[in-house]
Amino acid sequence: MTDTETANGVTARYFETETERVLEFDRDGRTAAVAQNAEGYAMLKVRPAADGDELERYYGFDMALDHAAELLGVGVHDLPVPEGADDLGM
Repeated sequence: MTDTETANGVTARYFETETERVLEFDRDGRTAAVAQNAEGYAMLKVRPAADGDELERYYGFDMALDHAAELLGVGVHDLPVPEGADDLGM
């Protein structure tokens, strides 16, 4: 399943792998990703890209989104969140 949404110059793509649920953002070539294990109960990992190294872990989706927005240079309210990803976090 892949769900894509674009708003405020940011494209968000939500997808699932065998091991993770991933929400990846792209803005003018800059990327940020929020990932959680496939079972959906672990802390959220913020990365510079979906396949990048982990930068930080958060319990709350709002804090992970704030960090992703910072990486992209936008406000957190500028990030679109596809419906499939709106339940990420603990």
